Amino acid sequence: MLRSVEHRHVSGGQVDPRVTELRSAVARLRRRLAAHPVEFRDRGVAEEELAALAGLAAADTPDIPRLRRSLLLVAGAIGSVSALAQGVRELREAVDQFGRAPRD
Repeated sequence: MLRSVEHRHVSGGQVDPRVTELRSAVARLRRRLAAHPVEFRDRGVAEEELAALAGLAAADTPDIPRLRRSLLLVAGAIGSVSALAQGVRELREAVDQFGRAPRD
């Protein structure tokens, strides 16, 4: 039986590999942003949302709609800072692994 990405669970107390990848992507982008020497207008927004994403990633089953919202805010805040583009791409790929938010 095939399972969609949205319904993949890990049993036996192991951490879902998608959560591990999300945690790594968030941590990498936070480090890159902290090391970026240039200030830009929405840097504080990006830092706040990355902190929120780190909190979401700490849960075993992150809130998918909130992940997507934070991703959009981070991408919008960082804008066209080319030095951070790879980190934003990695973050988007990590969030995309969770699939779409379930509809009620």
